[in-house]
Amino acid sequence: MAIQMYQKAISTLVKLVHLYPDYRLNKQYTERAMAYQERVRAIQAAHGLLPQDSPEVEWTPTSAAKPGSPVGPASSPNSPSGPQVVQQLKASFNELVVTEKPDVKWDDVIGLEDCKQAIRESIVFPFIRPDLFKLGWPRGILLYGPPGCGKTMVAAATAAEIDGYFISVDAASIMSKWLGEGEKNVAKLFANARKMLADNKPVIVFVDEIDSLLGTRGQEVGGEVRVRDQFLKETDGINDKGKNLHMYVIGATNKPWSLDPPFLRRFSKRILVPLPDNEARMAQFKLYTSPLTLAEDVDLPTLAKLSDGYSGSDIKDICQGVQLRVVRELFKSGNALDKESSPRPIDLSDFKEIMRTRKPSVSPDMLRAYAQWTSNFSAL
Repeated sequence: MAIQMYQKAISTLVKLVHLYPDYRLNKQYTERAMAYQERVRAIQAAHGLLPQDSPEVEWTPTSAAKPGSPVGPASSPNSPSGPQVVQQLKASFNELVVTEKPDVKWDDVIGLEDCKQAIRESIVFPFIRPDLFKLGWPRGILLYGPPGCGKTMVAAATAAEIDGYFISVDAASIMSKWLGEGEKNVAKLFANARKMLADNKPVIVFVDEIDSLLGTRGQEVGGEVRVRDQFLKETDGINDKGKNLHMYVIGATNKPWSLDPPFLRRFSKRILVPLPDNEARMAQFKLYTSPLTLAEDVDLPTLAKLSDGYSGSDIKDICQGVQLRVVRELFKSGNALDKESSPRPIDLSDFKEIMRTRKPSVSPDMLRAYAQWTSNFSAL
C-alpha cells in the first residue's frame, strides 16, 4: 500500500510539472518526487520485492521542461506498466557542491553587527591568534532567521575576511539527489575540505537549509538515516580532533524549530539573523536606489520608516518594482524606442504604491516563532 501511495504522489507531482512547466515550485516538486522514488526502492529492498512488482518511475529535471514538451507520464494511468517518464537523473558530487571563492566583503553585509561580531569571535579571532584560545573555539555555527536577511552573505563574507576556502552545499539536495549514495558523498565533502587545510587556510563548509538534513522526522528510510548519521559523524570529528583545526561548519535555516534538539549541541554558536533595523533599511535603500533617478520628495528616512517589517530581499524587490513602474510608463508612451529617452524620476508615491501591493515576506507569526526559539536556544 505504501508503494502504491508513493507512486500516486509521484504521478501527481509529474502531472503538475507537465501542466505548469514554469511554476516556481517545480524544483521542490522534482526533489520530492525523486525522494519518493528512493523510498519505493527502499521498501522493495526491505521486503524482498522485485522491481517488476512495482513500476519504476524515472524523472526528467524540470530545467529541461518546456511548454508542450513530453514531461509527464509517458503512458496512461491505466497502463499495466504504470507511469513512465524519460530517465535523466544522477546528480554528481561536483554538481551539488560550490567551491568558488565568494566575492563578498564585510562592508557588503549591511547591519547585523551583533551577528558579525559573534562570527569574528568564533572564526576570525581564533585564526589570527589561536594561542589565545586555550580551550579551543566553536567550529559549528548555526545562522537562523527569516528568509532574505543575509545568512548566506554573512557566511561568504566570513570566508573572504580570513582569505579561506568556502564550500557551499544545499542540504535539501543532499537528501533528495544523494539518497542511496548520500553518505559516501558527505564523507567525500569533508575529506576534500580536510585536504584544503593543507594550504594553511581555514575552510568553511556552508550548509544551506540544514533543517532538511537535521530536522525532526517521523518516517525515515535507511538512506536518509545513513546520510544524517554520516554528517553528524563528520561534524563530531571536526569538534573533537585537535585544537588548531581551522575547519568550520556553518548551517543556515529559516526554520530552526524544525531541528532535532539533540543535534543542536553540534552548533555551539546559534545566531539569529534578524530583519534589518531602521538604519540597515536606510543603508539598503541607499545601495539599491543609487543607480536610479529619484525625485526630490524621496528621502531615505521616509523609505526606511515605510518599510518596517520588510527583509533585505524585500527591499531590493521594492526598488526593482519602482524601476519597472517608470520603465513601463515609458514603453506605454511609445518613447522607449528613442535611445535618448529616459524614464521620469521616481517619486515617493511610486514607492508607496509598490509597498501597497507588495507585502512583507515575513509574517508577525513567524517573527513571534523566531523570538520564542531565540529565548530557548540562542547561543551567541
